[in-house]
Amino acid sequence: MRIVIAGGHGQIALRLERLLAARGDEVAGIIRRSEQGDDLREAGAEPILLDLESASVEEVAAHLQGADAAVFAAGAGPGSGAARKDTVDKDAAVLFADAAVRAGVRRFVVVSSMGADPRHEGDEIFDVYLRAKGEADAYVGGLDALDWTILRPGALTNDAGKGLVRLEAHTGRGAVPRDDVAAVLAELVDTPATAGLTLELISGSAPVSVAVKSVAGN
Repeated sequence: MRIVIAGGHGQIALRLERLLAARGDEVAGIIRRSEQGDDLREAGAEPILLDLESASVEEVAAHLQGADAAVFAAGAGPGSGAARKDTVDKDAAVLFADAAVRAGVRRFVVVSSMGADPRHEGDEIFDVYLRAKGEADAYVGGLDALDWTILRPGALTNDAGKGLVRLEAHTGRGAVPRDDVAAVLAELVDTPATAGLTLELISGSAPVSVAVKSVAGN
């Protein structure tokens, strides 16, 4: 498979790129700064220099041509203000989804956040973030041209992954290592039977492959 990842230099994305490249997939990651390219190459991914805050749908679609799947893993990140929650966490996700439709890429996986909700109330930065992610998820979920799956991890940690998770429509609050989030994403990309599902993810007792097969109905 050829898989294009938006937010290719993110902590989850770099882990995902390593996993996909190791299993023989062709991986490309979209990055904003050229100096990030070496980290992607080291992970086995091809860097694509493109700013999703200023690119057009046509520009993004050109890089998605021929891809078998697209993963939105971009985020404004900690320390960013409310404005960039909208321009990255919402607008860039919408742009990437529209570009996937334009390029004919059906398989589309979103890294969202537990608690994402377009109706979330509050004015703190994290409130704006959850609202932006929720609005992006709602937009993607309304696109019939995409076989989308939305993944909402709990609190992210840098603990070593154990490969044991809980993946359900509603898991309740909990933490999960970024290693395990990446492992679940790698399985989801390859499991189109999860299309149309919004899934929460925390650490649990099920091996990743078993958890994904379970929600896929296998």
